[in-house]
Amino acid sequence: MILEQLIHDCKKNDRKAQEQLYRQFAPKMFSLCLKYSRNYAEAQDNLQESFLLIFEKIQQYEFKGAFEGWLKRVVINYILQQYRKKRLLNSIDDQDFEEVEVELEDGISVEFLMKIIQELPDRYRLVFNLTVFENYTHQEIADALGISVGTSKSNLSRAKLILKQKIENNTGSTKMPSIK
Repeated sequence: MILEQLIHDCKKNDRKAQEQLYRQFAPKMFSLCLKYSRNYAEAQDNLQESFLLIFEKIQQYEFKGAFEGWLKRVVINYILQQYRKKRLLNSIDDQDFEEVEVELEDGISVEFLMKIIQELPDRYRLVFNLTVFENYTHQEIADALGISVGTSKSNLSRAKLILKQKIENNTGSTKMPSIK
């Protein structure tokens, strides 16, 4: 079944179409959930709740832009909303902070990198992922998370510093690793 027809059927609350859409996009959306969640179980919960929201809001999709992009936005916004509800994002005053560059060496596995990103405190992980993986600006992050631009910049800097230290500890290298 072509995607457009599948979406139309989902808009009619067709359970088989919803299941097919879920099976088609759940693996990619789960990878996204893993980036923004503290652990595997939380990522599973976020995926399930996000798809319930997707099926509730699918009427809003107007076939403008990529459907997968729309899905990603719904999933990310759902997860960010959960963090805002838990008040895990503390705002700090604008302040000076050190810009940290992290450059990955050959020998660093994707699994290790994802593991240490998941270990970051929530506020650092969210800002890091939104900046690095989703290309959000600090203003967009500030608006999405209800924090200041300075807090976003500071949290990104601290996330990079933590990742840099963990990579150095893992590799024993004196060469500084670089995530921009």
